[in-house]
Amino acid sequence: MDIVILPIELISIIAICIMIGTLFIAYAKKLLMTYALIFANFIVFVMSVIFLDVIYDLGFRPIYLSLELLPQLYTLFTSMFIHGGFLHIIGNMMVFFFVGMAFEQRVGWKKFLTIYLLTGVCGALTHSLLNLGSGSVLIGASGAIFGIMGAFAFSYPRDEVVMPIPLGIIMVLRRIKVIYAVLIFAVLETVIVMFDVQDTTAHFAHIGGLVSGVVLAALLIRNKGIEKKAPSETMYYDSYSPQKQRKIDFSNLKKIATTHEFKEMLQRIEHETVPQVRDVWLEHFLEKTRCPKCKKTLNHFDGKIWCEDCGFKTDY
Repeated sequence: MDIVILPIELISIIAICIMIGTLFIAYAKKLLMTYALIFANFIVFVMSVIFLDVIYDLGFRPIYLSLELLPQLYTLFTSMFIHGGFLHIIGNMMVFFFVGMAFEQRVGWKKFLTIYLLTGVCGALTHSLLNLGSGSVLIGASGAIFGIMGAFAFSYPRDEVVMPIPLGIIMVLRRIKVIYAVLIFAVLETVIVMFDVQDTTAHFAHIGGLVSGVVLAALLIRNKGIEKKAPSETMYYDSYSPQKQRKIDFSNLKKIATTHEFKEMLQRIEHETVPQVRDVWLEHFLEKTRCPKCKKTLNHFDGKIWCEDCGFKTDY
């Protein structure tokens, strides 16, 4: 039997469709864009492992800024979904999961996605302007992730997020204020650049993403200061910081916890002390539960739960 070898152009088109398609699906299903971006990154990574040429076809090169190669500028977008190895993508996506999810819930998907994409482009351009004419391939979501961190630190510096901290050969999760986390990364990148450390990482892309994130946050995010309010016994702040106004009303969530399994899950959510873990469990709970009236699938978005079949509605 003959083996069919697909042309790399077709594989690249499929990869681009996955990148864009996951974002449209997240919008249509009202899912967090953070989840969609992480999913797309991993799918494209698997494709690049199978078809290595995808990396070179969809990665961005500084030489593409020349007039004759301007049609290749679309790789400023696609390169953000390409990673060069397992550790590369795991490191990026682990940080992005905790920081991105928290920031998106703070500012909404529109501003979040705008900042993510623009800072990713700015990071790549920063590196490229300092390496004009280079044919080396620039890949990875690091510039966009640094952009999200910069915007987060500028907008909500006192918010706390869980970050993976390396301790020897293991990684541990620690709660840390966003401003401290960003300062640590910024200082590390600055030192590396100042001492001209030679490695394969585009450190100027990180710095470009970080700075552009701060600038975009200053332009797009205006309502930064929200007064802290004390939660009641059954109401918890739906955020990674106690500063956000909307709270989770567990008394209403109990209406849809119709089985012993869901009741146990809800109890775990209510007593979870790590906000990120609590919100992941809450999202899982809302996706699995069914309408208490007609047992059909429930929809949920922005604190609202409803059933399109029987009209059941409640808040959380």
